[in-house]
Amino acid sequence: MGGTGSSSSNEFILLGLSNVPETETFLFVMFLMFYLTTILGDMYIIILAAMDSKLHNPMYFFLTHFSFVDICLSSVIVPQLLINLSSRRQTISTPGCLTQLYFFLLTANMEFFLLAVMGYDRYVAICKPLHYTLVMRKKVCGLLVAVSWMITALHALLYTVMTSLLSFCSSNQIHHFFCDVPPLLKLSCSDTSGYQLVTYTEAVAIILGPFLSIIASYTGIISTVVKIKSMDGRHKAFSTCSSHLILVALFYASVFFMYFRPPLNYTVDYDMVVSVIYTVIIPMLNPFIYALRNRDMKSAWKRVRCLSDTCIISQHKT
Repeated sequence: MGGTGSSSSNEFILLGLSNVPETETFLFVMFLMFYLTTILGDMYIIILAAMDSKLHNPMYFFLTHFSFVDICLSSVIVPQLLINLSSRRQTISTPGCLTQLYFFLLTANMEFFLLAVMGYDRYVAICKPLHYTLVMRKKVCGLLVAVSWMITALHALLYTVMTSLLSFCSSNQIHHFFCDVPPLLKLSCSDTSGYQLVTYTEAVAIILGPFLSIIASYTGIISTVVKIKSMDGRHKAFSTCSSHLILVALFYASVFFMYFRPPLNYTVDYDMVVSVIYTVIIPMLNPFIYALRNRDMKSAWKRVRCLSDTCIISQHKT
């Protein structure tokens, strides 16, 4: 791999979102706030679900895993972005680039699988309520998450190994703020037709598979809910799915725009904006979507607060 500019042959240059100092300062502060909000918000969900026994059920088991993956996804992308925004040296080593690519693919695709598993959980809860505790027992929930990690780990490994075999001989300037497949393919001077065929076919399966599972789950949910005569019953059933549906819509809309469109429509600026949405914005929104819209979590927060000395003292006084 040949280098250009001030970079050595074992480095890539991440051109990033901006090269204007004033803009970089603003972006640094903004993304730092986004990152801290993501970490604190998702940790709030994880800690609250662990502390409150009423949240020890499959729905919140999967949600805590989703929050953990959100933290990991943001941590793969944002710290490197902040380093590049605060330093004029915007390089990343080849091993570092491949490592970032691997963990980005691992965590991003894990979110697809968790969304599918969460959709199946809602399907069982609404369509087969009498069998819910039997179907969604702890071992089954753990197995679903473990299999999801295994599939996404192998998927990320395939992409990373195939990318490491490419030759980069013309330029090492990546027109992006992190190491992703499309901008790396644009730099390669190797014949990437075989790479694109294998990875595109595999990507369709790894992304559309969970999506079709979600569609099947909600087809069953809708067919069950429409049979409920009570409007309150319908509203209650759909309200348990609303947060999940919002995340599904946000995630798949951005990813379909990014990866499932004709190559002629590839534009660097728009793609970076979309990448910011699904790697930074959506993980930050997850705690707000679930915590602020969820009555169970609000009630759990009140119960946890009542474990404090102040609440205990007030209860004794009454």
